[in-house]
Amino acid sequence: MKKFVSALMSVATMAMLSGCSLAAADGSATDSKAGLFSSLGMVAIMFVFMYVFMIRPENKRKKQAEEMRSNIEVGDKITTIGGLVGRVVHVTNDRITFETGEDRVRVEIVKWAVSSNDGKGNKEKADSEEVLTDNSKA
Repeated sequence: MKKFVSALMSVATMAMLSGCSLAAADGSATDSKAGLFSSLGMVAIMFVFMYVFMIRPENKRKKQAEEMRSNIEVGDKITTIGGLVGRVVHVTNDRITFETGEDRVRVEIVKWAVSSNDGKGNKEKADSEEVLTDNSKA
């Protein structure tokens, strides 16, 4: 997608520059005004494409990530941007404490360092195991 946008921008830039040079070579005042307006139109179209294909999706991703980080609760299994995986044991406004593995090592990080929230980790697994054992007894 980025290759498409960069190619589109380069074509729009070339068209804009060629329109300006043609208008300047002719010397006519009406042609130069038309060339100027067509150049401004190409710049406006280029900005619209940049917004639609680059800026808007990035803002959506940032909003989703912020929402995910604000919805982290005790018991969730998270992954940090550094690759650490663990279960959340304490949450404050801007910090999270989580345990990494069975040795119960606790690590405190800031919320923006969370890459993904995988949900209720061990609690869901324990619940599903209980359901399986209940079904196997029946």
